[in-house]
Amino acid sequence: MEDEVDRLVAAWRRERPDLDVEPLEVLSRVSRLARHLDRARRIAFAEHELEPWEFDVLTALRRAGAPYQLSPGQLLTQTLVTSGTMTNRIDRLAKKGLVEREPDPTDRRGVLVRLTAEGQDRADQALAGLLAQEHAILAELSSAQRSELAALLRQLTAPFDNVPG
Repeated sequence: MEDEVDRLVAAWRRERPDLDVEPLEVLSRVSRLARHLDRARRIAFAEHELEPWEFDVLTALRRAGAPYQLSPGQLLTQTLVTSGTMTNRIDRLAKKGLVEREPDPTDRRGVLVRLTAEGQDRADQALAGLLAQEHAILAELSSAQRSELAALLRQLTAPFDNVPG
C-alpha cells in the first residue's frame, strides 16, 4: 500500500539522488500522524466543550488522584507553559466552574487548584472520547505491532523528554 510519503520520497530521490532522504520515510509519517492526532483530539474535546489546553490542565489534576489538586507550580511542570499562561488558564477554568482555588494548608501564601465535580466529569468523558478516537486510529495494528511501535517511539522521544532544565 502506497501513501503520500512514498510519493514524496520517490520525487526527492528522483530530483536529488545525491541526498539520503531515508529519514523522511519515518519522520514525515510521524509528522503527518501528529496532524491527524491533533485533529482527532480537537474533535474529541469539542464534543465535551473543551479546548486542548483545558483538557491538559483538567487531566493533570485528574491524574493526581483524590482530592484532585495540585499547586500552580506542579501544573506548570506537567503542562509546560509559563506562569502567566497558567494563571490565565486557571482563571478561565475557574470561571467555567471546572476548577477552584483553595488555600494551601502547608503554605499560608500558596494556593492549590482543585478539580470540581463538573471538571472531573468533563475530563473523564473527554478522555473516553479521545481514547475511542485513538483506538480507531490504531485499529490496523495488532497488539504486538502497537507494543513494538510504542517501544520504538519511546526510544526516539526519551532523549528529548529527559533533557535537564
